[in-house]
Amino acid sequence: MSTPLSRRALGGVAAGAAAAAALGATASAAQAVPSSDPRERPFRAARPRRHSRRPNILFVLGDDLGWADLSSYGSPHIRTPHLDRLAREGVRFTDAYSGSATCSPTRFSLYTGRYPGRTKGGLAEPIADKSVGLEPTHPTLASLLRDSGYATALIGKWHCGHLPDHSPTRSGWDEFFGNFGGALEYYSKLGLAGEYDLYEGDAEYKDLRYYTRILTERAAEYVGRDHDRPWLLNLNFTTPHWPWIADGDKEASDEIVRRIKAGDRSALWHQDGGSVEKYKEMVEDLDRSIGEVLKALKRSGQEQDTLVFFASDNGGERFSYNWPLAGNKGSLQEGGIRVPSILRWPARIDGGQVSDLPVFTPDWTATLIDLAGARPHPAYPLDGTSLGGHLLRGADVPERDLFWRVRGERALRRGDWKYYRGKSGRDQLFRLSEDSREQADRAPFEPTRLAELRAAWERIDAGLLRY
Repeated sequence: MSTPLSRRALGGVAAGAAAAAALGATASAAQAVPSSDPRERPFRAARPRRHSRRPNILFVLGDDLGWADLSSYGSPHIRTPHLDRLAREGVRFTDAYSGSATCSPTRFSLYTGRYPGRTKGGLAEPIADKSVGLEPTHPTLASLLRDSGYATALIGKWHCGHLPDHSPTRSGWDEFFGNFGGALEYYSKLGLAGEYDLYEGDAEYKDLRYYTRILTERAAEYVGRDHDRPWLLNLNFTTPHWPWIADGDKEASDEIVRRIKAGDRSALWHQDGGSVEKYKEMVEDLDRSIGEVLKALKRSGQEQDTLVFFASDNGGERFSYNWPLAGNKGSLQEGGIRVPSILRWPARIDGGQVSDLPVFTPDWTATLIDLAGARPHPAYPLDGTSLGGHLLRGADVPERDLFWRVRGERALRRGDWKYYRGKSGRDQLFRLSEDSREQADRAPFEPTRLAELRAAWERIDAGLLRY
């Protein structure tokens, strides 16, 4: 049975589909994403306008934000004007994916540019204790850029290991301000086990204000500095991850803190709280916060030469809006790994564009290393493909496979086709350009293609660490 649409949502879908058809957008983009701007056109590289220096990089991650939770991606009830403006000024990607289906494996894939299964810490889905993390000896996006002359900082959620062995400042970031764990209560900064989890560098930092406000202030200060060299800022919000607490919800905060201190290890999960309206409030607050950072960037005079990228670390959770995708966080169905992704670089890339190029997190790592003039470490080859030539010169991106593996599930995308095996153990095949909801299993009708994609998945898997 189909889900009923409101008149507003139905109108948005109809208008978006018509606009996409008029622009000659592909079936995937037209089917899945209602465009909020009829001026949006398929991506084309811009003609070089002027010499530009290596870009500053502002890489922003939302936490558990669903693929359609932005109004520019079709949300019928959440308004995100600042991120929508970012999309109008840059490129909106309709078929972009996270590196995995949960928080820390995706962060491993972003920081290393490799499949999470290449490293022991990446096998945790997600990291839930202090036994593993990103080894300081492993090259990262930050260490490679730092060695090529960049200043580097990480503000917000790290979730790639705990002190004393693992930390952003041990893995290439000059500065760190944020939390080490996967979740925290937004006011008290208490984690799942009741530990205090707000740090500057490797030292605790006391600030009991709403966490999103603190991160926004720190990020605005960083981008507004008088930098003497290009910089990389990883800005990792915890919004809209549970617990479902918005700015001003002190009563809900106090109750969760009481439960944490009483030994309730499930308090932060907030299974007895939250709502669609509370989630909407949190996402719109995330949008306002990003807007504040972007305003600070503009005031600094660095906007033209700063590449801004926004995405979510994985698909949405309980209150997220993923239509028309199936599945959510934790699953390798589209709703668990396809994420909103926006790129803006005014000096080199035209705005008002949309791309349905299949791309995933390790590709962005390879792209940023390339655009920054850095080099991957030869002993740690990247699993992503740089899109630098495509974005700047219109070069074709060679067809390649996007690969995912989590416990009990496997997936591989090649062009329009996706091979998927869920917890049922049954191999399935979907043509995403016609069936983004993954309901029409083509496996019985395409046995040769299914065998090819399954074999490709197994070849990659054979080179990864075992669980």
